[in-house]
Amino acid sequence: MRPRRIGVIGAGYVGLTTAACFAHLGHDVVCADVDEARVDALNAGEIPLHEPGLRELVVEGLDRQRLKFVVGSELSDVDFTFVCVPTPAGADGSADLSAVEEVLGKATRGVVLKSTVPVGTGARYPGVVSNPEFLREGHAVEDFLRPQRVVVGAQDERQAREVAELYAPTNAPTVLTDNTSAELVKYASNGFLALKLSYVNTVAELCESLDADVDGVTEGMRLDDRIGASCLQPGPGWGGSCLPKDTLALLATARAAGVDFVTLEAAITTNRHQPHRVVDRIRAELGSLSGKRIGLLGLTFKAGTNDLRDSPALVVARLLAQEGAELRAYDPCVSADRPGVTVESTAAEAAAGADVLVVLTEWPEFAELDWPELADEVNHPLIFDTRNVLPRDKVTEAGFRLIRTGR
Repeated sequence: MRPRRIGVIGAGYVGLTTAACFAHLGHDVVCADVDEARVDALNAGEIPLHEPGLRELVVEGLDRQRLKFVVGSELSDVDFTFVCVPTPAGADGSADLSAVEEVLGKATRGVVLKSTVPVGTGARYPGVVSNPEFLREGHAVEDFLRPQRVVVGAQDERQAREVAELYAPTNAPTVLTDNTSAELVKYASNGFLALKLSYVNTVAELCESLDADVDGVTEGMRLDDRIGASCLQPGPGWGGSCLPKDTLALLATARAAGVDFVTLEAAITTNRHQPHRVVDRIRAELGSLSGKRIGLLGLTFKAGTNDLRDSPALVVARLLAQEGAELRAYDPCVSADRPGVTVESTAAEAAAGADVLVVLTEWPEFAELDWPELADEVNHPLIFDTRNVLPRDKVTEAGFRLIRTGR
């Protein structure tokens, strides 16, 4: 592989990871963003994301002069221009392409569309290559440098192979196809993950009704190769920057094509039910929630990130606040208060005087908390573990009554 000159438009989650990782693979990368303050911070090696290994790669790229950040939304003197700008969901669920269209109207050299766009977008622009991203927050660097697959779609196979060659050092399986199919791989993959997550959350609800143990059920499921081990952990719902908007976009695409995607609709409906189910279980234990103090452990949509976008934890918090509960929260990556939620600097402070503790994010450090200390802080020793991450023996030995999802 020979080093190439790569431009990246957008220094957000996907753009920053793409730029830093391509520089690590030996390419010369310039990343452009319209936020001048962000560009200045990045050139100083400061990143706004909690993403393991990313800051180190940014600093490495800057030190080796393979990576730089500039202000703007267009680049020249590059072999490839990767478009990594946001495509938020509109009111009807379809993706807002205004930022993408603005960049595509300016870019001229080797345009590669990495932003998640509606199926058929790339085919409308001659010469544009579609290269969807499959980055898990909290594992983005790992997923880029050791991907399970690289998908590249183009009208010209030669262009597709040139883009695929950029990833050669990763030795990943490569899928070369047309633009439309490449874009659909992204949506179909996220839609399927959403189906699995909603399915297991319904199985957990069934376990509660039948006096079964969801951990035993999922252990038996995941040993079947046809099912697989991932996305079988129940919780308060799925969220984040991808699954909510991508499932809505895929549903909008299906409706526009005259396809009745009832399974995806059911997954979305099931997911919207999960935070309400958590609140229902808390109310069943405490009675009226008005005036009750509730300690929340975790606010981000998943562990390993500081991302609060579409976090089911925040939905649960909003529902509890609407019923008059007083909320104190602790999250390793959140320091600012949220609407109706006072964020504390320690788990003990969040637990002080609480009538119940509720685990909403699967941070592994929660399993190592000083449970005897927390038992001394709470008003009532009751815990709802919506993520099933706490050690039962340690928690119960400290005097807590532990209620878990799917049990």
